[in-house]
Amino acid sequence: MRVCIQRVKRASVTLPATGDKIGEIGIGLLILLGVGTEDGENEAKELAKKCTALRIFEDEAGKMNRSLNDVGGSVLVVSQFTLYADCRKGRRPSFTEAALPDKADRLYRIFVETIKNLGISVATGAFRNEMHVELINDGPVTIWLDTAQR
Repeated sequence: MRVCIQRVKRASVTLPATGDKIGEIGIGLLILLGVGTEDGENEAKELAKKCTALRIFEDEAGKMNRSLNDVGGSVLVVSQFTLYADCRKGRRPSFTEAALPDKADRLYRIFVETIKNLGISVATGAFRNEMHVELINDGPVTIWLDTAQR
């Protein structure tokens, strides 16, 4: 699994087809989540715990010492298979390492449920839908995690 984590002041996701805002958070993390062909439940659960425990929020001294729980933040999780884009050959990305939709959706849901079970407020995008994501990146702070690089 791959995630792009952005520390945000606020973030939201809207379905352009209807204009409906389906997810919104204040201070917290926007997590773009990609699921790979080799991923399973363990990766989903462990990565969810890792993301939410990262100490990437500033303390009084301006050092990144606080976690999501420490600041009372929320999470917006948006599925993003394009995190598995392979652009090594040619100019059109290949997505052969991205999990098929059924598997990706199941692991996406496990990832979200794991965060909820940690007592953190979670908003989500709409799996396999075109979405518009808005955010105010705080810092900016952007972190990339890949379970294959443990």
